Amino acid sequence: MFGLSLALVAILWELYKWLGPEDGGTVMGWRILPRAEDRAMPHVWDMLRRYAEPERPGSSGTILAVVARGAWLSLRLALAGFVMGATVGLALAVVMARFRVVERGLLPYLVVSQTVPLIALAPLVVSWGGRLQVGGFEWPRWLSAAVLGAFLAFFPVAVGTLKGLTSVPRSSLELMDSYAASWGQTLFKLRFPAAVPYMAPALRLAATASVIGVVVAEISTGLSGGVGRLIIEYARAATSDPAKVYTAVFGAAALGLLMAGMVSVIDAVMMRNRPREALE
Repeated sequence: MFGLSLALVAILWELYKWLGPEDGGTVMGWRILPRAEDRAMPHVWDMLRRYAEPERPGSSGTILAVVARGAWLSLRLALAGFVMGATVGLALAVVMARFRVVERGLLPYLVVSQTVPLIALAPLVVSWGGRLQVGGFEWPRWLSAAVLGAFLAFFPVAVGTLKGLTSVPRSSLELMDSYAASWGQTLFKLRFPAAVPYMAPALRLAATASVIGVVVAEISTGLSGGVGRLIIEYARAATSDPAKVYTAVFGAAALGLLMAGMVSVIDAVMMRNRPREALE
């Protein structure tokens, strides 16, 4: 199914390139139709063929190898950001589920935090690198990119987990109270198992969001080595080599799919022994 979806996108791309206006077009007076010329929309086979070619004339390394190395670095940063964001999101959800006054006071600020433009926040966070010291720990530059990934990842985890923790039927809570179960016992034996169906999609969204945060951080701060930086570097050659830009863009997209796939595998493992009626 996924392969068919990619094939459909490629067909639509080529169809628009064949039928679309070379200089773009307007709809109801708005210039929104993209240009169909080769510099703006290279052929799909040109973009794929570029992976097997050298990055620069005379270079021994191919574009595929360079993009793979950049994606590997960005993957590690995204994983770090995802772990940090998921941890913070889970902690916030537990606190908000335990104290309703905290939920009413904190949740609006969590929503507002997601309206802050990441591209404006990135230079501030990256400026901590090499300057912020706590004891013997000096803030490395790569940690700034991971923190920006965590900034986007924590919100869906917090909201999704909170929804799951508070979805337990009142009758089940009353049953746990009749057993004189503590709030902690109720949390781990009742609330968290009930929250798993809500947490799984939230974690998938957080995984892809962490990739977005890392790529934006690399683009806006100039952090070298990652796939986000490759997008900027290859964009400089867009006029003469437009297919080269898309090789890095596809690398970033594949990175997001890989992160979401990893979470889906974990979800499948967690849900394999769960009764079918609990999944509906």
